[in-house]
Amino acid sequence: MTSTINATDAANSGAAVPIMLTELRLPTIKRLWTDLAAQSNREGWPAERLLHTLLGHEMAERETRRLARARADSGLPPGKSLAEFDFAAVPALSKAHVMALAEADSWISQGHNLLAGIGHALIDRGMRVLFMRTSELVQRLQAARRDLRLPAELAKLDRFDLIVLDDFSYARRDQAETSVLFELIAERYERRSIAITANAPFSAWDEVFPDKAMTVAAVDRLVHHSTILEMNADSYRRRAALPARRQRSTTLTK
Repeated sequence: MTSTINATDAANSGAAVPIMLTELRLPTIKRLWTDLAAQSNREGWPAERLLHTLLGHEMAERETRRLARARADSGLPPGKSLAEFDFAAVPALSKAHVMALAEADSWISQGHNLLAGIGHALIDRGMRVLFMRTSELVQRLQAARRDLRLPAELAKLDRFDLIVLDDFSYARRDQAETSVLFELIAERYERRSIAITANAPFSAWDEVFPDKAMTVAAVDRLVHHSTILEMNADSYRRRAALPARRQRSTTLTK
């Protein structure tokens, strides 16, 4: 009679486990627990080993999901990690310097700026990153100002440890629009980090900020604490297109 009661209790417990795991939001354990429990029973695992194995799988998949969400939220182009970057094509750029910046997050915590595309490496280290074309972000902030919700939009951007503004020097707007870009820079100054990619020197930024005083103030805030990486080489897009052009040329002359 006792064994019958125990078997019934075990069956009831087993049926309740998936419900409990759903309530506790442990989807990985819910998916794996029956197979691992059966293996544990066969091999005589201690309870600690079974618990450690289940929790280890849950934590690993949770981290995988977190990274996937962070990459999706970031807007970073896929496949543009440091592992794919051709440092040999940019001899003026120190690989050791860039890798050191990607490994050390002290500049992020201090709100420093960086001119480089290392967003993916920072996501791997648990940072929240947003990648946007500067012109698109300017339009987004300008729309927020028109709707009287610019402070709320800036607060929303504040959750990102790093904002990467791509093609910064191409953002040629009127003073009303560009002023929101300056407000973003001023808001994040010494609090959060900004990385900027630009094809023009600071001396040409009068075309980005029509007001000279605003140009000086923006450059001053961005340069303070910043790391500037100059890459004097052909663009990746141009070099990537050359083999395809040669192939087309070869095909046409056959």
